[in-house]
Amino acid sequence: MLDAFLKAPLAHRTLHDVRAGRPENSLAGAHAAIAAGYGIEIDLQLSSDGVPMVFHDDHLQRLTRHFGALREHTARELGAMRLTHGDEPIPTLEQFLGVVAGQVPLLVEIKDQDGALGPETGDMERLVCEGLKSYRGPVALMSFNPHSVAKCAAFAPDIPRGLVTDPFDPAEWPEVPEERCAELASIPDYARVGASFVSHQVKDLHSAVVQDLITQGATVFCWTVKSAAQEHEARKIAQNITFEGYLA
Repeated sequence: MLDAFLKAPLAHRTLHDVRAGRPENSLAGAHAAIAAGYGIEIDLQLSSDGVPMVFHDDHLQRLTRHFGALREHTARELGAMRLTHGDEPIPTLEQFLGVVAGQVPLLVEIKDQDGALGPETGDMERLVCEGLKSYRGPVALMSFNPHSVAKCAAFAPDIPRGLVTDPFDPAEWPEVPEERCAELASIPDYARVGASFVSHQVKDLHSAVVQDLITQGATVFCWTVKSAAQEHEARKIAQNITFEGYLA
C-alpha cells in the first residue's frame, strides 16, 4: 500500500520557498510540488469549529500576521487570514485535497491535539478520516502521538498509517513529561497501532531502535533532509525522505 510513497521524494510542508511567494503548507507550494513531480507532506491542526486546517504550528504568529492559538479561531476566520510571504489563506484539508486530487502521494501528519502526546485525541482523527473517505489517490496518515495513530486505525483501517519518531530529548519536548519522552523514544507502539512505516528524525537514523524496526519489516522515511549530501547519507537507511530548502 506504500509503493506510491517510494517513487519520489516528499516535499516537506509542500514545496515551499518564501522567496518565490510559496509559504509552507500552502496551495502554491502544493502546485509547485505537483509540477515538479514530488510527493507532498502536510500538517493538520483543528479550528474551533472542527475543520481540519493545513497548518503546522499551534500558534499563528510565525506563519501569519496574527497572534494566538489557531484552535481559538473558526475555519472562516482562518480563511480570512493571509499566510506571510504569500497571498493566500490558510487552506482547509478539503481545499488542499481538491488541489492535489490524487496527482501525487500525500503524507498527512496530524499534529498532537493532547498537548503532551497523551490520550486526549479522537476529534481531529475522526474528522480527517471522514474527509478522506471520498478521496481518490495515494494518501497516508501519521502522527508523533501513538494514540492519534490508533484512532486513525479505528476510523479508517484501510488508510496506511505510521508514527513520526524521534529520540525525544526532553530538552526539545518541554511540554511532554520526561517519563513520556523516555517511553516514546523506544517506539513501543509500532505494532499496537498497526503502523506500516515510521518517519524518523534524519540525524538519528543509525539508532538501534530504527535498525530493530527495519528487521521487523518496517518502511522507514525520515525528516527533514536539507541538503543533497544529507540525502545521500539518509538514503543508506531510509527508503524515502521528506526534504526542504533544496531540490531532492
